Amino acid sequence: MTVSKDAASAAVALGQFVDGAPTPYHAVDSALGLLRDAGFVEVIEGQRWPSKPGRYVMTRGGSLVAWSTEHLSDSGAVQQWPAQASFSVVGAHTDSPNLRLKPKADYRSAGWDMLGVEVYGGPLLTTWLDRDLGLAGRVAVRDASVPGGYAVRLFRCDEPLLRVANLAIHLDRSSGAGGAELNRQSHLAPLWGFSGGMSFPRWVSEQVDCIPEDVLSFEAMAYDLLPASLLGHSRELLASPRLDNLCTTFAATEAMKQAVLTPSEEGPARVAGSGQGPRIPVLVLFDHEEIGSETSSGARSQLLASVLERIVLSCGGDRADVLASFSSGLHVSGDMAHAIHPNYADRSEPHNYPVTGGGPVLKVNAQGRYATDTGGAAAFGVACERGGITPQVYVHRTDLPCGSTVGPASAANLGMTTVDVGAAMLSMHSVREVMAARDVEPYTRALAAVLGAEVSAPGLVA
Repeated sequence: MTVSKDAASAAVALGQFVDGAPTPYHAVDSALGLLRDAGFVEVIEGQRWPSKPGRYVMTRGGSLVAWSTEHLSDSGAVQQWPAQASFSVVGAHTDSPNLRLKPKADYRSAGWDMLGVEVYGGPLLTTWLDRDLGLAGRVAVRDASVPGGYAVRLFRCDEPLLRVANLAIHLDRSSGAGGAELNRQSHLAPLWGFSGGMSFPRWVSEQVDCIPEDVLSFEAMAYDLLPASLLGHSRELLASPRLDNLCTTFAATEAMKQAVLTPSEEGPARVAGSGQGPRIPVLVLFDHEEIGSETSSGARSQLLASVLERIVLSCGGDRADVLASFSSGLHVSGDMAHAIHPNYADRSEPHNYPVTGGGPVLKVNAQGRYATDTGGAAAFGVACERGGITPQVYVHRTDLPCGSTVGPASAANLGMTTVDVGAAMLSMHSVREVMAARDVEPYTRALAAVLGAEVSAPGLVA
């Protein structure tokens, strides 16, 4: 089937976004740029926030929260929190499984220059072997001119720099039957030379234009240099690194831009229907989902709850308004979903599986690994209907352990109705994953419908 022009354009834009975001910090930087282009103004978390209606965004490391209150008042500051006002939240995560350098990374082994790495999250390790890898991250650089005495700078090296070399089949005949078993400490260190002519502290200081002594700390991550690409006989597939979960990060950011368009720009209505107060669209991009979210910028932190509370307080509300807005709000947690695999069809639940190219996916799990409940599923279904979309359903096989997302963590923190959704893909957690190119656009459209104020809160079911 030929991919439509709009679908192909959305897939190409996603590929460009992923190519520009080798780390969570670059993903946030890219999302911040897209939001600024849409009129969002960055606010500093450690300062008082404006009460004037507008479009705002704040960042914390590899996480970002954006919101719009511009529809709460025609002019001036919001003096009183509107009755029955609540939030429509779309969330995603910015991190992906990868290899991250240790603080003391340099060492020599058998005449080779090596860099020690830790495994972040749960990558398919064999997919990292024998690939040209770049290196990107952030560096804290000594700077007496700024508060705290240091500045954080991003860096990325898009040239072939690292390689995790495989063991030849002649040295381990078992590797021909599926690969030698990889020891995470011994077998995953990338080589980056053999002459001994470069130390990592010197190299990274050159990336951020300082002397080695001024590098106070760093976080550096390897990434596959092969760019995203459309493939297949009809170019209907998108192959790319980090689709889990930069696909949702991109789609959610684009959805937020669509949700705040003025009516004259054909954006969705910003005032809810009869009996509903105004809904404030919120975008949240969490870091550290792949390692459990228990960090200051993860979904188990108070990041989102504190931002939502500050929004209410800055708009004239009180603590009672905060709690009421949580109870009537809706949070759609977006993460990728497992499509049925043509070579491993038996690994899917036989009656509740999504297919590539079939549109957005509703994710359900009786053990609470996904946060979807009756109200949340209904609200997402209504949003999809208004966007002209029919969602698919994903349930994990009952005899296999199911992964989780930011949804349950955020739902527990907020007490807000939450639903887990995604887009179907293959090869999740591989260094290079694949999805249908035509799924990006309807996924974005569904998330935009959620953020649009026409989507009513599910409320509490008696």
